[in-house]
Amino acid sequence: MSSVIDTTRTQALKARTHATHDQLDQRIMANQPFANRENYSRFLEAQYRFLRDADALYDNPELVALFPDLAERRRYHSIAADLADLADLADLADLADLGRPLPQLQDAPISETLDVATAMGWLYVVEGSKLGAAILYKLAGKLGLDEHCGARHLAGHPDGRARHWRAFTAVLDGLQLDEAAEARVTAGAVAAFACMNGHLDQVYV
Repeated sequence: MSSVIDTTRTQALKARTHATHDQLDQRIMANQPFANRENYSRFLEAQYRFLRDADALYDNPELVALFPDLAERRRYHSIAADLADLADLADLADLADLGRPLPQLQDAPISETLDVATAMGWLYVVEGSKLGAAILYKLAGKLGLDEHCGARHLAGHPDGRARHWRAFTAVLDGLQLDEAAEARVTAGAVAAFACMNGHLDQVYV
């Protein structure tokens, strides 16, 4: 007798975006972002550009209604502080390439009025990146960086990364969406991965 295994929306979304996600991870690590602080500063700039583009999610009224802790999940300001830290460290070490100024960015690709399905696809990528950041945070520690200097945006939530992620996926999996909205969730996630890839193109020229 065969049995039916239910797949959650989160699991299905992970499967649909696996190849894109894996390719992005490999591309990031191929540039050895934790080999030294100079390399890290480039990675940090790409992350800054991406989190700035995604920052409108945290002002989306539909997402605010779904996530009472949405403001706490925001990382744009912490990564801006990380870039400022690197600039300060560059001044101390007299390393001009390390102290990269905040990049001048174009208009963000999304707004706070983005429909909730597409917004959840974007948020899936942004929130999911916090899980992988557990390893990155340890690597940043080898460069003398931590939650107080240079690696704030990689630090885990006080409640724990896994618990914070489960709280997000519980909402994502519980949404009642029609077929068109389901497609927009996937499209939002794919767009977010593409956005980060685009920023890597700009940083690693």
